[in-house]
Amino acid sequence: MPIYFVSKALTGSELNYHPIKKFVYALVITARRLRRYFQAHPIVVLTDQSIRQILYKPETSGRLTKWAIELREHEINLCARSAVKGQILADYQGETTSDMSIVPDLEDVTTLTPELWELYTDAASGLEGAGVVLLLTGPNKEEHTYALRFNFKVTNSEAEYEALLAGLRLAKEIGVKKLQAYVDSQLVANQINGTFDAHDEGMQAYLALAGSLINEFDDFQISQIPRSRNK
Repeated sequence: MPIYFVSKALTGSELNYHPIKKFVYALVITARRLRRYFQAHPIVVLTDQSIRQILYKPETSGRLTKWAIELREHEINLCARSAVKGQILADYQGETTSDMSIVPDLEDVTTLTPELWELYTDAASGLEGAGVVLLLTGPNKEEHTYALRFNFKVTNSEAEYEALLAGLRLAKEIGVKKLQAYVDSQLVANQINGTFDAHDEGMQAYLALAGSLINEFDDFQISQIPRSRNK
């Protein structure tokens, strides 16, 4: 899903750059314009050009060396791009391949697979109300932490389910495909795993709702952990 568009017109000596250098320069310009994104997240660059060889070969010098040093500040993964669908990109390829003599490095093909995220939840219910805390951790150790307070009454078990449901919705919203959930509620963990039955109508409703959300993940596991590990 496109979220940002960056445009840069080449001027002066930039017009005479070799085509592969123009691709590298485009990446440099993008990293500068979207610096906050590049600093906060790992970046995957899909390209049919052998940019990796150009940036990291020992004999690289001049502007390319400067650009390589600048790009190493970020976590950038260069991956081979497969066939592109969509007329706009097809037209763009047609316009730019006429003067290309660079052959893609077929040995540099990387298959992107969903990576595992971890979800920790904790909940509490008392006379003053109920609330939950969520910690969603990505494969690169980035953390998303949330605290929620309920304006409705729930039992401790219901609060634990509400915490899990909130975590599942959050993970789904940011595109997580593989998720390992850790809860300190034995009841919730075992009902989700099918070890315990849900006899209460309220628990049955929570279990059904959790199941519908879990089915939207490619892979999901849930484990009970002691409260000492859930601090």
